[in-house]
Amino acid sequence: MAGQQVYLDHNATGPMHPEVVAAVLPYIQGGFGNPSAPYAIGQENHRAVDRAREQVAGLVGATAGDVVFTGGGTEANNLAISGAFLGRSEPMRRHLVLSAIEHPSVRETCAWLEAVHGAEVTVVGVGCDGRVRLDELAAALRPDTLLVTVMHANNETGVLQPVAEIGQLLRDRGVRFHVDGVQAAGRIPVDVAAIGCQSYSLSAHKFGGLKGTGALILRDPSGVMPILQGGHQERGWRAGTENVPGIVSMGAAADVARRDLSANMAHGLALRVIFDNLSARIPQCWRNGHAGLRLPNTTSLCCYHADAMSVVLALSSVGISVGTGSACASHSQEPSHVLLAMGLDEQAAFCTIRISTGPENTVEEARWAADQIAQAVERVRLVTAPEDIGGCGEDCPCFAHSSR
Repeated sequence: MAGQQVYLDHNATGPMHPEVVAAVLPYIQGGFGNPSAPYAIGQENHRAVDRAREQVAGLVGATAGDVVFTGGGTEANNLAISGAFLGRSEPMRRHLVLSAIEHPSVRETCAWLEAVHGAEVTVVGVGCDGRVRLDELAAALRPDTLLVTVMHANNETGVLQPVAEIGQLLRDRGVRFHVDGVQAAGRIPVDVAAIGCQSYSLSAHKFGGLKGTGALILRDPSGVMPILQGGHQERGWRAGTENVPGIVSMGAAADVARRDLSANMAHGLALRVIFDNLSARIPQCWRNGHAGLRLPNTTSLCCYHADAMSVVLALSSVGISVGTGSACASHSQEPSHVLLAMGLDEQAAFCTIRISTGPENTVEEARWAADQIAQAVERVRLVTAPEDIGGCGEDCPCFAHSSR
């Protein structure tokens, strides 16, 4: 398959689905009206936004009235967390709880509220399988706890979090529950009512829409205030002229993702097995995270003594794109906070690549890419690793992680 591009970094972003492209073109090539305008072209755009609102709601079991369109998943997380803290009706409720593996848009928002607005923040740990410790979360709750925020699926490892159990835990405590669903929506079944969360965030480009568009499912707006001022758009929740092409793309992508969900999950699992099996093919290599409770499309692979960036560049030279962790931290020299929270040391974190597939990837591509990954790791180790790269034993780092 020399000369062919194989893209395996869908947790960073993915291509637009052809049906989505077709749905968006009319709003780029001619239908450019402002949705707030009273004349025909404006009202057609207004109706397009309303249609997309219903489509996005249908993807996650919400109602159209719950959907607030944003500029992406990061803004949606900011609105859910900062909006709840700054708009709270009980000033004494200042306590926020989050997991140690949250996306920077959650972690840094909570840190900002702590530094600038006097929030008190508790970070809850995860097990070596990457799942939030429910007992620790329960113990962290206080009478002044305002909000708990835990992601649905981790962007680096794909590990699914026990969000329904957390929702049940919080149900009668008067504590808001926000779920960052950016990696989950469109990839696994999502029912926000069954989860029991008050808010849930999505991002269009993770499931076939345009970048720069997201949504917050705001099921309970009580005590939440807007964080952008200057207009009445999105029923007052988000000031600024709506990004109609992006919103239309998100609605169309939601419809396609909902229709194809079962088939895409089965296909993703078939590809995931191929990449998971690399842990048995490559010496001193293991898969990070829970064996089964993961997104169907994601494998986080630590190849000890093989620097991840060197492996990524070696693969890029033969047309394969994989990630080194979360895209938002791809230029950072800091080790992954997610992997450190799971108990990996810094060297293991720096030797981890993320493989995340999409519906357009084929089994043939996956098998070829797996062979290339094994070869790339071997080449990198020839330059950087100790002479003896043996198999697993009690003194091998792989041994400590083999039961995950």
